[in-house]
Amino acid sequence: MGVILLPFLVYADEKNQSEQAQSEDTTREYEEQDWGIGIGMRYSEIPYVTANGDRTVADIVPLLFFENDYFYVRGMEGGVKIINQEQWKLNAILRYRWFDIPADVQNQVQGSAWDGGAQVRYKMGDWDLRTELMADGDAKFYTDVGFDTSMGDKYSSIYPYIGLRFKSSDFNTKYYGFDQEDVSAGVDLRAHVEGRYHLVSNLYAIGRLAGTVLDSNARDSSFVQESATWEAYAGIAFFNNPDKPRKRSLRNNAYFRIAHGEATPSNLGDILKFNKEKDIYENKLTSLFYGHPLTDDLFGLPLDIYLSPGLVYHHSSAVQDNFFEYVLAIKADYTVKWPWRVRFGVAEGLSYASQITYIEQTELEKKGFRPSKLLNYLDFTVDLNIGDVFNSKSWRKTWLGYSIHHRSGIFETGSQFGRIKGGSNYTTLYLQHHF
Repeated sequence: MGVILLPFLVYADEKNQSEQAQSEDTTREYEEQDWGIGIGMRYSEIPYVTANGDRTVADIVPLLFFENDYFYVRGMEGGVKIINQEQWKLNAILRYRWFDIPADVQNQVQGSAWDGGAQVRYKMGDWDLRTELMADGDAKFYTDVGFDTSMGDKYSSIYPYIGLRFKSSDFNTKYYGFDQEDVSAGVDLRAHVEGRYHLVSNLYAIGRLAGTVLDSNARDSSFVQESATWEAYAGIAFFNNPDKPRKRSLRNNAYFRIAHGEATPSNLGDILKFNKEKDIYENKLTSLFYGHPLTDDLFGLPLDIYLSPGLVYHHSSAVQDNFFEYVLAIKADYTVKWPWRVRFGVAEGLSYASQITYIEQTELEKKGFRPSKLLNYLDFTVDLNIGDVFNSKSWRKTWLGYSIHHRSGIFETGSQFGRIKGGSNYTTLYLQHHF
């Protein structure tokens, strides 16, 4: 783009830039948010009869966390707070439900799913009575009724739950009869405990242990081997530092970013080595991302952290129709002054594509994989402050940048991503404006 501009342009020295940035900071009204990002290993017992004798399966699981007065994200669950009173709460929720089968058939079956529904919570002393009406994408219904609570302090906490899951006959037939045997409705007994333990600064250990006792009708299915199953998760995460008070005013503020670019069959390593191959069909995307400030330091480093939801429009081409992709990520930016401000960023999150892109379809077919609409998302960015380049105060909140839009299955390590290896890459140019 030729954004190395004429040497006769006059720009402010570093001292003046710092004073001006400080002056801008005083007008910002964003407070530090309740947020987190983690990764770990999940192990689960397989309840079904298996051809290869496998009794457990493992997944690498990235997790995102965020909560305010209006919505929340807790690992593989998110919700909108419709009623948020002290005693009564009503949430619209979306939760990932695992379908644990041997790893070698997960790519073809891909039975795990996002379930949606409504949750009502009623406070009863230290515990909440929690009732949920849920359904999968094929309208197979079930209801959870149970009690949960939170215990601990700012350094360590646990979240126990015990309850019953009332499953419809349609749900049991699909997930325990594999649509080949009719399985009547039934009631499972379920319990779990989740926890986090502060290690140092923003670093925590996190974990989960859960168990389910299946109803008698599900146990009687010829496909089911175990009457009770367990799952466990252990990992690390970054959360707010409990030794520091929440900041009332952050250095960073919200932004919108609009980007446009095209696909490449090159892998991420080749792109980072400036060895990108052109997509002969010129498949393109246009994206709009919003950045919501979470904090402005991590482990004492000046990192600007954002919650970054995005809407991505994939244009039609000779080999694909137009469609949308939806992204939720947490983004970290680090700024360097050389003497213009240059910023480097990386985001981690989830991407759901309503259709499979041509570039992913062909990439995965070569490797013998069935594509997955849900994949891990990475975003690598570098941008330059336009106001610094032109010595213009009115442009100091606008940045011109380059990004790599990356979707992948994390090397076959997660059933939630279809147990695939590979994905797609798009390189884009963008404008990002803070307000």
